[in-house]
Amino acid sequence: MEAGNRFFNKFRESYVDTLANLYQYATSVYANNWQSRFVGTDDGYTYKEFKRTTNGLSRTMSCYGIGAGDGVAILSQNMPNWAVAFFAATAFGRVSVPILPDSSQNEVTNMLTHSETKVLFVSRKLYSKVTEECRQKLTLIFDIETLEIIKRDPESFTCDGKVCQPNADDLAALIYTSGTTGNAKGVMLSHRNLCQNILASLHCFKGKEKDVWLSILPMAHTYEMSIGFLYPFFVGACVNYLDKPMSTTVLMNAFKTARPTIVLSVPLIIEKVVKTSILPTIRKSPALSWMERRMPHLLYSIIGKRLIKTFGGKLRFFGVGGAKLNMDVETYLRKLKFPYAIGYGLTEAAPLICTANPKETGNGTIGCASYGVQAKLMNVNPETGEGEIIARGDNIMLGYYKDPVRTRSMFTEDGWLRTNDLAYQDEKGRFYIRGRLSNMILGPSGENIYPEELEKVINEIDSVNESLVLERDGKLVALVQLDESAINWKFSEEAGFIEKLEATRKAILDYVNKRVNKSSKISSVEVMRESFQKTATQKIRRFLYKKTNSPSADS
Repeated sequence: MEAGNRFFNKFRESYVDTLANLYQYATSVYANNWQSRFVGTDDGYTYKEFKRTTNGLSRTMSCYGIGAGDGVAILSQNMPNWAVAFFAATAFGRVSVPILPDSSQNEVTNMLTHSETKVLFVSRKLYSKVTEECRQKLTLIFDIETLEIIKRDPESFTCDGKVCQPNADDLAALIYTSGTTGNAKGVMLSHRNLCQNILASLHCFKGKEKDVWLSILPMAHTYEMSIGFLYPFFVGACVNYLDKPMSTTVLMNAFKTARPTIVLSVPLIIEKVVKTSILPTIRKSPALSWMERRMPHLLYSIIGKRLIKTFGGKLRFFGVGGAKLNMDVETYLRKLKFPYAIGYGLTEAAPLICTANPKETGNGTIGCASYGVQAKLMNVNPETGEGEIIARGDNIMLGYYKDPVRTRSMFTEDGWLRTNDLAYQDEKGRFYIRGRLSNMILGPSGENIYPEELEKVINEIDSVNESLVLERDGKLVALVQLDESAINWKFSEEAGFIEKLEATRKAILDYVNKRVNKSSKISSVEVMRESFQKTATQKIRRFLYKKTNSPSADS
């Protein structure tokens, strides 16, 4: 039986090299399984129903001349029909153009125009982001919630939209990413790129048909798309989607109702649970504090089980990616034996480059190269052992759409993808990120200063939610967002507020400068009135804060 399973797995892996093959395989083998639904409902699809609906949509697009190679954009929050729209494009040789829901109207216009998209699936709440000029240029616009056509070009009803069986190296998805730098890029991902990520996910952690997935990250991001949507599709599992805007209450109710076994997340979510709930509870309780000193293993066992229960009680894989996990939080999760995993990568790698499953995690490491991926360090500093991570494999993008110059800048002369991330390796080959090459600051004596390392120290302070360190006029400046319990801007007109703000700034400055070397000392602290603006994976958009007067900062 075991030999038979190994043979089947090898056959399955070799067969699924395009999204068209994946689509045919999954909808046939898992026909009666649930493919997706909204949490706590039967509003969704079995794989058989999914295939019938997707095939019908493809035929409709063909009737309006939308064939292989044509762009099909998706602008919507997560839902079962997002997956339908995606496969109605990619399984028939068309190109999917996912757009993040929080994109501005100007960004949506630029993406639709640059990609030359002909079809748009859009949710009602986001339709206002599509300008009238864009609507006129589109051949078809679908209401993604009902799959009804809300705009069509009658003259395009020619029934000549020819589809095809795509090849592995054909373009499957065009994903626009601005990241933390602000320079939007259209990343071209092939069928092979996305399928390689499915196999890397499988070799990192074996998903099962009976696994219950809960989707909380945007499907338009490669992290959720490749691992949280395409991978469960490959193993015949069901993905549960939120039917309400995400909030703490909605999320906790979803965990309780869906009782997921697998969740993909960003560090912010689990860090908030540990730093604002678990640790304060222990510190405020004399009994728990005593247990942590005298019987730590018993305490951690109790808290670990309670934490699993908070997430529904059946969790066996909690993926963390998109940004670096706080080291102190990670140390605590290991004590609790919480089943977290680490993934590292870029949209340009579709996205996985390195992985560490729940049994392989270690404090601060992003793990080793993923299955089928080669990763190493380039231009290594002999004194520190640090170098830029570069990678190659079947997961690496085709390039940037209509941008050969920028594409060339992302690759070494011998074809390795440059990540712009500085790291070092241990004796086991595991990578440890130090910071972004583009963020690195050159100190007055030529030393390398990593803002991320300073931010880690600042974020240790209980009153600090998040921070950002920048160089201005040759000095290091820290922007911090404080917890409302420390500074509440609603009371900024009250007596004593300014004095409290100044005392908080000084306390942060003293705390940090006592813990860093001379060249890394902070010269000033600016307190943010509002939250930092972030990417889809909750990384701060650094480029917005490099000017002298930061948005919403009080200096």
